[in-house]
Amino acid sequence: MTGRYRFRHAATMEWTKLRSLRSTWWTLAVTVAGAAAVAVAVAVNTEDASADLTNNVLAGISVGLLLTGVLGVLTMTGEYTSGTIRSTLAAIPNRPLVLAAKAAVFGAVALAAGEAAAFIAFAAGRAALPATLPAPALGQPGVLRAVLLGGAGYCLIGLLGLGLGAVVRHTPAAIALLVGGVYLVAQLVAGLTPVIMPYLPVAIVANSLSVVRAGIAVGDVRFLSPWAGLGVLSLYAAAALAAGGWALARRDA
Repeated sequence: MTGRYRFRHAATMEWTKLRSLRSTWWTLAVTVAGAAAVAVAVAVNTEDASADLTNNVLAGISVGLLLTGVLGVLTMTGEYTSGTIRSTLAAIPNRPLVLAAKAAVFGAVALAAGEAAAFIAFAAGRAALPATLPAPALGQPGVLRAVLLGGAGYCLIGLLGLGLGAVVRHTPAAIALLVGGVYLVAQLVAGLTPVIMPYLPVAIVANSLSVVRAGIAVGDVRFLSPWAGLGVLSLYAAAALAAGGWALARRDA
């Protein structure tokens, strides 16, 4: 019977597991609310009319990136902690299929949450801008792209966390790797070697995906264009998932 399982069966099983966890929905709700709150705070304090106002009102989406990444870790490591991974692999021995289904289901949920956070943050921040500043509109060149790609960042960071969870398998260690390696250590190294700053995941979302003015420069650092940034971030997520798939296929549950 196990050999008859296909991708749709694995995806249905993963969706059932994901939606049954209250922590999933609470985390995503906090992510969306936090994005809107930060967007309002940044917009209220914006004074420069020449600034990229779209990027300013989308500043709140950076808050939820870490939460989404951690949720991605927990989606994978939670099964090892509870022991349910054995039941999952007993039902579907095709381990790459299991990870692919998990990535597809979680990625879709993270993408939906990310787009909701981006559009709500944009609307809240736009409304909070001082009346003296020209509020950006979705119909203006580059604005809709910035909102959509900013929301997509949630999905890719979440999949990065999922891949790390599959590699490490232990929740505290995987979260430490995500927070330390992707955020803290990367920021420290970038401070010493600015040339790598444009390639950091957080910098890509904040300075490439969610901007209207492509290829902006800050000092001597020139950030990637939106589509180049999306490509690099996608490569990070793909590499993490590939490593996770390799580890899952070669280790005991």
